[in-house]
Amino acid sequence: MKKKKVLFFIYQMGAGGAARTMLNIVNHLDRNRFTPVLVTLNYEGSYEKYLNEDVKFIKLHTRRLRSAIIPLSKIIRKEKVDLVFSTIPNYNIVAILARLLSFTKAKNIVREAAFLGGSRSANLKLRFVGLLYKFSSRVISLSNGVKENIIKRYRVPSEKITVIYNPVDLKVIQQNIEGGQIEEEHRHIFNGTGNVIITAGRLVPDKDHKTLLKAFSMIQQQLEAKLVILGEGELEAQLKKQAKELNIEDKVFFLGFMTNPYIYFTHADLFVLSSLREGFGHVLAEALAAGVPIVSTKCKPGAVEVLEEGKYGKLCEIGNPKDMSEKIYQVLTLQDHEKDYLVQRGLSRALQFDAQEIVKQYEDVFVDCLEVKQRLASRS
Repeated sequence: MKKKKVLFFIYQMGAGGAARTMLNIVNHLDRNRFTPVLVTLNYEGSYEKYLNEDVKFIKLHTRRLRSAIIPLSKIIRKEKVDLVFSTIPNYNIVAILARLLSFTKAKNIVREAAFLGGSRSANLKLRFVGLLYKFSSRVISLSNGVKENIIKRYRVPSEKITVIYNPVDLKVIQQNIEGGQIEEEHRHIFNGTGNVIITAGRLVPDKDHKTLLKAFSMIQQQLEAKLVILGEGELEAQLKKQAKELNIEDKVFFLGFMTNPYIYFTHADLFVLSSLREGFGHVLAEALAAGVPIVSTKCKPGAVEVLEEGKYGKLCEIGNPKDMSEKIYQVLTLQDHEKDYLVQRGLSRALQFDAQEIVKQYEDVFVDCLEVKQRLASRS
């Protein structure tokens, strides 16, 4: 197969999981077989600086998603793209329409990262999205649970869906741990006495930090601990108010978004994920790679799959602060050799998400779609 050009389309290279996944795929793509082109809307993204220098990066002159269809179609034609890869339903719709309007022989591959739907209106929208997905060559799902949801709510045939877990750049994580430092103003948190519990994620309802704060307040009655929260979001003021009402404000530290959260992970005693739902739970894989024990809610499908029903970390009930506090206490009071065993198992699990291996799976899907295209062209 001749070297092929793959266009990657995403809203922006921001701090979210979708952008991080796109970054890992683009940077690790085999340059002997593929030439990557990255296209975003006109936004500044925190991950842009981590793109490899050989990646052609194009920003559209618009911040409106609907306005991106025509200019994106022109880029597909101008760049002579063979494959258009996108993620998240709204962006996938734009990518499919742009590819159709390009009037080229390019193919679409779309990725689904979240467990969406539930309400009648949401399910109807997903059904419409599923109809558009008929114009894509393949749908990539980031977990088996998400795949089941796509089949059920999008009505996409099972044979069109390939499950590929999120890629985690283990090499970069290790480099960040070895070469990074906790910022000076935060060192007192980790150098003092007591256990350090850490979490990371956007401060939004789905992450359910409220339950975590309640669970942490219960832990305070049993042992000395501090809670570090990494991330930004709409609920920050509300969560700080809750911490004050629970009388734990001097033990809870809101540190905001960190470009190197891994050095914080590795110096913590425990990582906790309190989410209501996760399509994959990328941060869990990163925490495993950083060598920190984990307590997570049974947020399906992601956390349950990443931790294999509790094999690689403790699982607790969603929205249940008492159960969460009990699981946190169990891990923090483990003997050293028990903690080491848990950490080593986690590291072995993280290897299965290594970007080098995961991107090969993406490449196999790309090649398969392109070879199908070539076989069809040869018959015509």
